[in-house]
Amino acid sequence: MDNQDIKTIQWFPGHMAKTRRAISANMKLVDAVVEIIDARTPMSSRNPEIDALTSSKPRIILLNKCDLADSKLTDSWVRYFSSTGIPALAVDCKSGKGLNSLIPVLKKTSLKPLMDKRAKNNMTGAPVRLMILGIPNVGKSSLINRLAGGKRAKVEDRPGVTRTKQWVKLKDGTELLDMPGVLWPKFEDQSVAVRLAFTGAISDDILDIETLSMKLLSFLAENYPDSLGERYKIKFAPEISGAELLESVGKKRGMMLSGGVINTERAAITVIDEFRSGKLGRITLEIPPEKENVCQE
Repeated sequence: MDNQDIKTIQWFPGHMAKTRRAISANMKLVDAVVEIIDARTPMSSRNPEIDALTSSKPRIILLNKCDLADSKLTDSWVRYFSSTGIPALAVDCKSGKGLNSLIPVLKKTSLKPLMDKRAKNNMTGAPVRLMILGIPNVGKSSLINRLAGGKRAKVEDRPGVTRTKQWVKLKDGTELLDMPGVLWPKFEDQSVAVRLAFTGAISDDILDIETLSMKLLSFLAENYPDSLGERYKIKFAPEISGAELLESVGKKRGMMLSGGVINTERAAITVIDEFRSGKLGRITLEIPPEKENVCQE
């Protein structure tokens, strides 16, 4: 399949334009920004406007859902972001993995000048205020709920649930400002849109599920053939088309319609669901920019 399949993917609901304005307006209220991205798509799941939106505020990047991502590539991404001057941590917001390091690392790195200034002025008791930013479905609400020790933010496995800002105060006095997920007006690189569709950051209504599944299977056959073969008990080769791969999965799982026709829609839904839940193994769709990107369309 070529880019003709995806050239019209654009998604910028009106509430996201409002959110972008709200981020700029509320930036003066916080000391630093916690940017959450998806460890499986570290670059594609970043808002390219983030630098302008944060107005050079101190920042830390959390690579969330690290338990679903390739651990070696996650380590590479942490080093990459750190090399750009932004500290980064691999975390899993649902289980809490890595989150105990968030505030201490922030205070020792991005917020150190502020902490030193407060200590000098005898203001060590002043609360640290953090803005939580990220595109839809990267785990902002899960992060806040885990840090707060309870359900303070609504969590759903679909994009665009958080629609209004909300403050949450933690036991140590830290205050979190949760902002709605915000994307950008259009996708300049359509492969970015496809990766976001793989993870569910974009509504499943944007792209045909069978087309999406075929693209994912083609990528996995080339980059993670062992994981794919182990899950579906089929030998996959990079030269096999996505359509053939999808039919093989449907046939192997017994997803048949009357007349011996393979139910490729059902197979496609299964493949996407199993990727998103981690049943296909720990998979990362991108590598740091200094190397050739492995997820080419």
